[in-house]
Amino acid sequence: MSAEELISVENLTKHYTTDEGFLDRLLGDKRIVRAVDGVDFEVREGETLGLVGESGCGKSSLGRTMLGLESPTDGAVRYDGVDLTELSESEMRPYRTDLQFIFQNPFASLNPRLTVEDIIGEALDIHDIAEGEERHERVIELLETVGLSESHATRYPHEFSGGQRQRIGIARALAVDPQFIVCDEPVSALDVSVQAQILNLLEDLQEEFGLSYLFIAHDLSVVEHIADRIAVMYLGEVVEIGPTEEIFSPPYHPYTYSLLSAIPEPDPLWDGDRVILEGSVPSPMDPPSGCKFHTRCPIVQDDCSTWDEHPDLEPVDGEEHQIACPYHERIDAI
Repeated sequence: MSAEELISVENLTKHYTTDEGFLDRLLGDKRIVRAVDGVDFEVREGETLGLVGESGCGKSSLGRTMLGLESPTDGAVRYDGVDLTELSESEMRPYRTDLQFIFQNPFASLNPRLTVEDIIGEALDIHDIAEGEERHERVIELLETVGLSESHATRYPHEFSGGQRQRIGIARALAVDPQFIVCDEPVSALDVSVQAQILNLLEDLQEEFGLSYLFIAHDLSVVEHIADRIAVMYLGEVVEIGPTEEIFSPPYHPYTYSLLSAIPEPDPLWDGDRVILEGSVPSPMDPPSGCKFHTRCPIVQDDCSTWDEHPDLEPVDGEEHQIACPYHERIDAI
């Protein structure tokens, strides 16, 4: 583990079983959903790693599995040199304060029966951090840190806007002084003007407290604003990872190229090229052979479907930028 590395995943895999079809239930068959399928990356101290990809590609499952909210099928999650996947629940508890989660839906992630003070204070109670007047003062301090006030402490979640609720969720995550936070699409349910406020808040908190983020999103313009590096997922696998400026100009993987071409342009006279991928995303219950992207790839080659495994990430333009495509030099032909 390098000096800069805070948390890393090695061959992290999360498979679910399902019998959702009528025949599956009738015959007692269970099918495997390959939500996360052998992912490797690290998040460094004080950085934001953006994680992007289409809906259903496994982003949220990856984030939840990293923090032990889901049990991994295989692989390792290393934090401070310790493999968290090998710990029992009691052994994991001391690490819970360092690793926190901001949920996607600010309307569903807060208990409607608790006041804001109890929602935030619950974490302080569980980890025996503060009680009584000290607990109250800590809650007020957290509310003010995220731009709310003492008067909000006695209110219930239904009395707040979406942006205010997300601020409460952020305050709850900060209550235990974490080092690493998974932000699972924290602004996707918010208006654009409120998104900017939350993003600026997250950046300010990162600078003040030295936080590291895994920032999950499908909005590439949001990720470009906040992320130091970006990992691109497709069908449970990372296909490209590198510094933000290199991912955006130029991307090397054809999937990343198509994602970037889909970003809306505010100029009504813009007539740039769009890369429209043919077909739909394959099912994670029955992924394609070889490279999983070959069924939609605009530069597909004859052997892309015959490989035993998906191609590994290989460096381009230095060790920082890596892609999983041996034919990336053909991307100029798109």
